[in-house]
Amino acid sequence: MIQISLLPPGAKADSLAYQLAYAAQAVAAVRAGHALPQALAQIFSRSDAPAPARGAIQDLSYRAMRSLGLTESLLGLLANKPPQPEVLHGLLVTALALLVNEEESGYDSFTVVDQAVQAAAISPEMSFAKGVVNAILRRLLRERATLMPQATKTPPGTWNYPTWWIDRLKAAYPEQWQAILHAGNQAPPLTLRVNRRRTTVAQYLDTLQQAGMAARQVGPAAVRLHRPVPVQQLPGFAEGVVSVQDAAAQLAAPLLDVADGMRVLDACAAPGGKTGHLLELADLDLQALDHDTRRLQRIAENLDRLQLKARLTTGDARADDWWDGQPFDRILADVPCTASGIVRRHPDIRWLRRKTDTAQLATLSTQILDKLWQMLRPDGKLLLVTCSLWPQESEQQAVAFAQKHNAIRLPAPGQLLPTASETADHDGLFYALFQKPGA
Repeated sequence: MIQISLLPPGAKADSLAYQLAYAAQAVAAVRAGHALPQALAQIFSRSDAPAPARGAIQDLSYRAMRSLGLTESLLGLLANKPPQPEVLHGLLVTALALLVNEEESGYDSFTVVDQAVQAAAISPEMSFAKGVVNAILRRLLRERATLMPQATKTPPGTWNYPTWWIDRLKAAYPEQWQAILHAGNQAPPLTLRVNRRRTTVAQYLDTLQQAGMAARQVGPAAVRLHRPVPVQQLPGFAEGVVSVQDAAAQLAAPLLDVADGMRVLDACAAPGGKTGHLLELADLDLQALDHDTRRLQRIAENLDRLQLKARLTTGDARADDWWDGQPFDRILADVPCTASGIVRRHPDIRWLRRKTDTAQLATLSTQILDKLWQMLRPDGKLLLVTCSLWPQESEQQAVAFAQKHNAIRLPAPGQLLPTASETADHDGLFYALFQKPGA
């Protein structure tokens, strides 16, 4: 259960202090083991924060996650003992994230210090610590030139990832590990998938230009905005003309070369981005499976917006009690993984994962793939997708699967490393495509 403390009714939602106070609670929730989106959802459901404040709270929380290695290293130098309660720790690392990235944050240092002190003052759990917050943050301003080199002596202080994560990347990608870490620390772009049932990429780029939104094409149906905006402001979003989907994720549906009338399974389907893309490509008998009924509701909402239909089924992909026994022509298996390839979108993941998670999730994925293979018709195709960078969850999984089932491995991108440049901008996903031998 996430503990959320409401601020006094008189607190001004448009103040940085208000936003820092709630961001501190979100950061504290992550340290307690909760996912950041879940923590923010709890805050927004319980508080009276208006939409602009919610956007600011979310931005502060994500900034804090991307700088957590450095700010915790600084806090270890600035404080005589770990700050308690956890929400005080959350406030300090969130404020420090703004101070160490002052140019990017847009706030001057003295405003950050003043508003962080005010955030402590209006928070029931932190009002006793106003002096502590003031002293720690002002000391950083005075001694920044000395403290910053000390804080970056450790790998987490330099790269903002746990040491084990950095070591694993070095082992797996000895030439690219620094670029991968750097890409994961960037704020993600807003990339859209154009619904080619409704318009073309060229036509939609023209629509964006007329709306004053600069954008460029980054894939067959992918458009990247120069500057992210709320989805409600996107032309045609409510009508299903476009969807939000990373450029790498948009490779999945075309790889399955679906055609009208095919019977298709999208396993582990939520939140439904790939489900929608498949249905945009052809008129399919598509079944979307997920173990969580609430997550299936998100698929339903996405399909309603796109004006497309699928059979939504609650079930465990490791079992077959939900299956009617009729084989599928195509199966999309976007299996559970550590999500190590999408940390720029979910920077809390690096702090929530443990070294042992990889082996556990690889075992779960093996069980899912083994069961789904039984449901595929001869000559049918199964696409394995993960958003992981760890070979145990991706290439090693694919090799073992092909050997175990005598599966024919077809051309597919394999491991895509995350990149954030002008010429290529996408998350880190893995693709392996298999065909079942004919009868």
